[in-house]
Amino acid sequence: MKNPKRDTVARLDALPNVGKVIARDLEQIGIDHPRKLVGQNPFDLYDKLCEAKGARIDHCVIDLFMSAVDFMEGGQPKPWWEFTDARKRILNDRDNAS
Repeated sequence: MKNPKRDTVARLDALPNVGKVIARDLEQIGIDHPRKLVGQNPFDLYDKLCEAKGARIDHCVIDLFMSAVDFMEGGQPKPWWEFTDARKRILNDRDNAS
């Protein structure tokens, strides 16, 4: 896994778990620099991306967004799948609250 320095990383595809395709997806929804991930809600980013693409995309993208936001907010680089359980819990809680 990539291990960039969060204070100097300048390209989205230099972030852990982010490749060229996800970097383009983020740019499509207005995130054109890693620093713009700070303070973002990964679920909102996912919803914006689905809207921009005109279709629901794989929920695993939320995990990836969670990992990127977490890293840029000071977390250690972790594989995206380490966020899967948290994403599932949050979505389940949202469904149960509705």
